[in-house]
This record gives sequence, structure tokens and C-alpha cells, in this order.
Amino acid sequence: MSGLVTESRFPNPDAAYHALVDAHRGLSEEESADLNVRLVLILANHVGDLSVLQEALDAARKATFARRPDAAE
Repeated sequence: MSGLVTESRFPNPDAAYHALVDAHRGLSEEESADLNVRLVLILANHVGDLSVLQEALDAARKATFARRPDAAE
């Protein structure tokens, strides 16, 4: 498998976004977090490539830290 693909591969990205949002509708905060963990594990297994998974984890952490109020601009 090749490296991490970060551009959208969805013909309708808005529909994909809404599907993710709708999956959380009616869930408690704890249930929503549980759904996220399960979804991540299912998709990580689907990817099946540890180096691509690590790239995705690194990118997600970098984006998360960049949103901190004290992050350098």
C-alpha cells in the first residue's frame, strides 16, 4: 500500500461528513466517544498498513495540537 492520502476521495464529501455527524445523533458523549473509537479501529484494520496508520495518527495529532490556544502561529 502507498502513503497516506489526505485529499478527499469521496464523490460527495458533504454526504460523507453528514453520514459521520448523523451516526452520532442521539448518542451521549460517552457513546459518541465509543463510536469514534470503534470506527477508528475498524478503519485502521481496513487500511491494514501500520506505516499509513502511523502517518494518519501523526497528522491527526499535529492538527489537534495546532488548534490549541497556545499553539505557535
